[in-house]
Amino acid sequence: AQPKLWSSEYPRLYTLLIEVLAADGRALEVIEQKVGFRRFEIVDGLMRLNGVRIVFKGVNRHDFCAETGRAVTEEKIRRDLITMKRNNINAVRTSHYPNHSALYRLCDELGLYLIDENNMETHGVWDMISRGRKDISFALPGDRPDWKDILFDRVNSVVQRDKNHPSVLMWSCGNESMGGSVILEMSRLFKKLDGTRPVHYEGVHWDPRYPETSDVYSQMYTPAADVRAFVRAHADKPFILCEYTHSMGNSNGGMHLYTELAYEEPRYQGGFIWDFLDQSIRTKDRFGAPYLNYGGDNGERPHDGNFNGNGIVYGDGSWSPKLQEIRFNYQNLVAKVGAADITIVNRSMFTPSSDYDCFVTLLRDGVPVEKRAVATDVPPLSEGAIEQPFAPGKKPGEYAVEVSFRLKEDTPWAERGREVAFGQGVIGAVPEKAAPMKHGALRVVRGSNNLGIFGDDFSAMFDLMAGGLTSYRYCGRELLKGMPQPNFWRAPTDNDRGWGMQAKLAFWKTASMYARAAGGIADSAGTVRKELPLTMNEDGSVTVTFNWKLPMAEQASCALQYTVWPCGRVGVCLAWDGDKSLPMMPEFSVLMKMDADYDDVTWYGLGPDENYIDRREGARLGLYKKKVRDNMARYLIPQECGNVTGVRFATVTDFKGRGLRFSGDGLEFSALPWTPHEVENALHSYELPPVNYTVLRVGLRQMGVAGDNSWGAMPLPEYTIDAAKPMKLEFCFEGILG
Repeated sequence: AQPKLWSSEYPRLYTLLIEVLAADGRALEVIEQKVGFRRFEIVDGLMRLNGVRIVFKGVNRHDFCAETGRAVTEEKIRRDLITMKRNNINAVRTSHYPNHSALYRLCDELGLYLIDENNMETHGVWDMISRGRKDISFALPGDRPDWKDILFDRVNSVVQRDKNHPSVLMWSCGNESMGGSVILEMSRLFKKLDGTRPVHYEGVHWDPRYPETSDVYSQMYTPAADVRAFVRAHADKPFILCEYTHSMGNSNGGMHLYTELAYEEPRYQGGFIWDFLDQSIRTKDRFGAPYLNYGGDNGERPHDGNFNGNGIVYGDGSWSPKLQEIRFNYQNLVAKVGAADITIVNRSMFTPSSDYDCFVTLLRDGVPVEKRAVATDVPPLSEGAIEQPFAPGKKPGEYAVEVSFRLKEDTPWAERGREVAFGQGVIGAVPEKAAPMKHGALRVVRGSNNLGIFGDDFSAMFDLMAGGLTSYRYCGRELLKGMPQPNFWRAPTDNDRGWGMQAKLAFWKTASMYARAAGGIADSAGTVRKELPLTMNEDGSVTVTFNWKLPMAEQASCALQYTVWPCGRVGVCLAWDGDKSLPMMPEFSVLMKMDADYDDVTWYGLGPDENYIDRREGARLGLYKKKVRDNMARYLIPQECGNVTGVRFATVTDFKGRGLRFSGDGLEFSALPWTPHEVENALHSYELPPVNYTVLRVGLRQMGVAGDNSWGAMPLPEYTIDAAKPMKLEFCFEGILG
């Protein structure tokens, strides 16, 4: 009988029993081991598992634990691998040494592919050569035969220990050590000891004298567009990115450009995220509160700061918001929702869609209206369609359809019902008919320095000297803490620091901190003006406009306009005419403050976790609610976080539901306990000041978080903000009672 083959999708194992018997038949030694049957090979320039082209949806992993450092337990390894499986990761590179032996047994059991890496790295030497400080003769081990014995011993050790694990698909000579004849001979030794597995080594990309060292092309942090160009020009070997989408802090922007490329260019066969877990140590601050520390926190010099904090999970193993994107980009089932039908693309190698339960849900303004189970039967590596079971309803609202694939049975890594893939699409909207409401006419009162607008249950007051809205009271409660102001800045991310955002875009930080309205009732010389920045509109509303001058650039200004309606709604318009002399803008938003008691935020938009214009493929349209403090991601160094996009409306309320409601067309929205400047000033979470406000940023656009690397890669042009172009942000807010 033919054995059932092992794969990540079906990790079928058999029990192998080996007995060593004495001459009289007594058992001297008995070994029981789980084994699997599979065939991994390179055919016609493509890697194939059991005859099928493979795509690695991988991650790099170090043996590391926040409590015990390099001494990891099987329990923690299992926890990490289950996290990977639940987020559609199918492969691990053991960077940069053979990992704990339990990892291999668990990968066999759970179904994860391995690139098993030999213990070799001479990064310091590699760095000097790659920067041009030394020539290739400086490489270690390079062409130096005195390194052979120790390296050959390591190759032999890893092969003899791990050769019987079906999860090990490739051997890797090591990491970042350039090339040379010694590494070529290591590759040959791998093949002599085990002729069934290809050999990987990225270093020949930097030192191509011996290209036969590696059976695959391998690079690190190459932009997706450059990967496409390379694989089109080099058809003799498969290509992988052994490290990509550097996950330091708020990162992984543009990851979808790589994952989609694997299905557009056959020779690109996936990559391995850098990396899985923040290498941080659990400790306590001076007041005894626990936190996760990083380089330099223990007084050591020199150190590399937080540069080992590159995980898609935090140092304690808990999930970071970045997993939302990774889980979606790595899913094997793609659902494309249309008005008439739903197309299902099955990217699985061996699993039909019928192995999963499929549910289709109709949502109105993010709230489920109806849910149906539907049958699908799309074979692996093919696509099919099912009829769209829903049409937009009759009630006012935006209608979306969500498709969810879920496990039919319990597995070793998840319970029945866990979602493995989803897709969404908006199928229509029914406009709301404005109900006629009677409101008294607005009363406008001018004081010596202020302008008051009074309605039935609210009032708005403008400071004509400072040039802005200083009070909004609704049903007797003041809802603002300070004057809304234009904002162009975000707290730099690790990636931002890597490309020098603070220096290159410093103009916008200064503009955010020191922009001032250009005179309300007084001009720059202090002369009192008779005219007011006020317009009485035919619909009974009142518009107040202030021009804000930006420091360090005389010609740069923006207009912040408020329109107050009798119902109590306030329209806000921030207009920018464009200025070709200025650098790209990090953010275009209005920053507002409320009292810290308003700490519940609800929004209808993309979520549930933070998302950005270059990292929102995995965010889904819905109605979400969080505490403001929970929007603060636990990155090792505080930085920009908590933003959400595609927001139709949001509320920020106290425990009784009183507060403000915001509405607009696809807004970006952030509610945090601190301003971007306060976040930027802290190097650890415990350095953040006491919470005094809820800080809101209602925006048109924020530049992407990037992630091709963390040492110079900026957001791609399509995810930036060109300050030369005119922009207009429009939204409304109004008081609510809950």
